[in-house]
Amino acid sequence: MFTPLRDSEIDKDHMATVAEYIINVLSSIDVKRIYGIAGDSLNAFTDAIRTKEHFNWISMRHEEAAAFAAGAEAQISQSLAVCAGSCGPGNLHLINGLYDCHRSNAPVLAIAAQIPTSEIGSDYFQETHPERIFLECSHFCEIVSSPEQVPRLLSIAIQKAISLKGVSILIIPGNTAWKKIPESPTEFFFPQTLRTAQTSSHLEDVVQVLNKSKKITLFGGIGCQGAHDELLALADCLKAPIVHTLRGKECIEYNNPFDVGLTGLLGFSSGYEALMNCDTLLLLGTDFPYRQFYPNHATIIQVDQKAENIGRRTNVDYAIIGDVKITMAELLKKLTKKEDDRFLKTSLASYKKARENLNDLAIESPEGRPIHPQFLAKLINDHAKEDAIFLCDVGTPTIWASRYLTMNGKRKLLGSFKHGSMANALPQAIGAQLECPDKQVIALSGDGGIAMLMGDLLTLKQYQLPVKVIIFNNSSYGFVELEMKASGVLEYGTELHNPDFAKIAEAIGILGLKVEQSKDLPQAIQKALSHQGPVILDVIVDRNELAMPPVITLDEAKGFGLYLIQAVINGKGDQIIELVRSNVTNK
Repeated sequence: MFTPLRDSEIDKDHMATVAEYIINVLSSIDVKRIYGIAGDSLNAFTDAIRTKEHFNWISMRHEEAAAFAAGAEAQISQSLAVCAGSCGPGNLHLINGLYDCHRSNAPVLAIAAQIPTSEIGSDYFQETHPERIFLECSHFCEIVSSPEQVPRLLSIAIQKAISLKGVSILIIPGNTAWKKIPESPTEFFFPQTLRTAQTSSHLEDVVQVLNKSKKITLFGGIGCQGAHDELLALADCLKAPIVHTLRGKECIEYNNPFDVGLTGLLGFSSGYEALMNCDTLLLLGTDFPYRQFYPNHATIIQVDQKAENIGRRTNVDYAIIGDVKITMAELLKKLTKKEDDRFLKTSLASYKKARENLNDLAIESPEGRPIHPQFLAKLINDHAKEDAIFLCDVGTPTIWASRYLTMNGKRKLLGSFKHGSMANALPQAIGAQLECPDKQVIALSGDGGIAMLMGDLLTLKQYQLPVKVIIFNNSSYGFVELEMKASGVLEYGTELHNPDFAKIAEAIGILGLKVEQSKDLPQAIQKALSHQGPVILDVIVDRNELAMPPVITLDEAKGFGLYLIQAVINGKGDQIIELVRSNVTNK
């Protein structure tokens, strides 16, 4: 249990202001920093931090980046992180990052400053209504209208963020933050994260179903975190292949002889087949959203600690609401170990073939040809440290990260995997590096993503954070183009006229490297990863690289056909030749 503030920590001769009290509480539960941009409505907080030892204000260049950074810190540390936004626009800038935090189950407290209390409701300068704006991306969102409320509301906000794993918002008018806490506050306690189990009347039924089933597939997500041993033991008992989600990759993939990869848009044919060909599917801590990738004729069992996730994506025959680790341990006590492993062997053989096909694409391009992004991703994987932290932008960097980064139980992989926001990698890398100063932190950025929040490259320089930013530069919104082609329309509005990112880095005072030929890439990767400070590595990759999903629907096949026809009609035959040539070269 955490005790936020004890009487012995209160200076009786100098009663704390609201802001000082909040900073003292946060400091006492080992929060070390607040991410934000200074503003007059936050002056009480920056003034309180100014003289505080071992507590820092991290001056970002965009509040959205501040929220992303806090979210990454919270996910890595599994403890509370804090960001702040000044009144009006500052709050609005926080929203996208906070949505990502909330949907990623990151315990984050956001301090949303408000205009002076006497002006609320008068259409005052910068006035917004944060109590309405933040409702959808928080578990708790309340206005502090008097100092007397602060101890209890702060306690509730922190409790909610930690226990429900999401965002809490405290809305504090700038003038209120300067007011004194009137008396010694009541002591409150914050819960530790504990594993809990709920008994289920379905447990015996589930055991019977699993004992009778011939072809079982386990599909695990982030809810399997901390349950690696139980998961492998269950797969061995049931002779079942394990498919994992992208969020579950880092906690499921490593040292796993039952792994058959991902499914979904980023996945492998082997993962897709293991789901579609099973007679029983056991969902373990996953809220995988794509309904078209669930089987139609299998018995489906879902285990999740969150009751609201049960049956949300597909029809479920049996449900167990409880901790995944504890549930698997209980099942293992009751199940009969299977001997027939034919389905498992077939699934593993399919995965081996799919993996070989993907590795065949991660090769050096011939002289004068564009660099394969797969080759770049593989080199990053091969040269990164065994405990590196990877952050990947939404779009094609996420595809290459999912397919070519190898997890080993020490590495971490974060992204905007559920919210799907652009430009997440750089700010998340800032939070990760501050939380883990001795770890190698690598941001896999798209050229569109890095350009969107490029201002926070200055944050890397200001705090001398040794983040390695590797840009997959294809001069386009590449994933959007792929979606357009699959729909049968010509790409439009996706072309990017990029600057030389390496020269921008040099102008900032960061090491900038640019690579346009495959033969120069290994040396550049080694130089970037061994450099002691921040690095921008701008790699020009093939714009026409096809990142195909594990299965192509008839509509998508028609879409690609229509795209090719339209490209010829509109005088883009050279693009088709380039596309074909690129993919023939890959093979």
